[in-house]
Amino acid sequence: MTKYEQAHQEHIFEPIYNEESKILILGTFPSVKSRENQFYYGHPQNRFWKVLAILYGSEPLVTIEEKKEFLLQHRIAIWDVIASCDIIGSSDSSIRNVVPTDLSVILENAKIERIYANGATAAKLFQKYQKPIVKRDIVALPSTSPANAAYSVERLLECWKICKEML
Repeated sequence: MTKYEQAHQEHIFEPIYNEESKILILGTFPSVKSRENQFYYGHPQNRFWKVLAILYGSEPLVTIEEKKEFLLQHRIAIWDVIASCDIIGSSDSSIRNVVPTDLSVILENAKIERIYANGATAAKLFQKYQKPIVKRDIVALPSTSPANAAYSVERLLECWKICKEML
């Protein structure tokens, strides 16, 4: 199988949250690099960790443990909309046969006040698969993916600052 063929993939890592988490940031599904690294936003060109570190005045986040500690310290939960799907490589536009994650795991055990989508596709998939179940709204933010080249880090920061303002 090549990276250009549709393949069924299962989400392989747990959500990050604790009972103090106030915001939930949802992606679509882990990229190939994230699956290889076994953690969220693992592609070196993804700006997710850089944007959050700058927003909160943190040193760059390098290790998985630093990233987890940062999220919990700042009351941020992260997970994805999709538990499993058919996907070609890391292409969100190729996603088919979606099985959504069970967001009740977080929503029933944390103090989530607002849900954000990392990108339009995550927001769209949330609306289709999650909103009918959780009866909550989502705020779509521009994707931090390297595929979203239209947004510089500065432009992402301007949009993503709403996450910090919420806390």
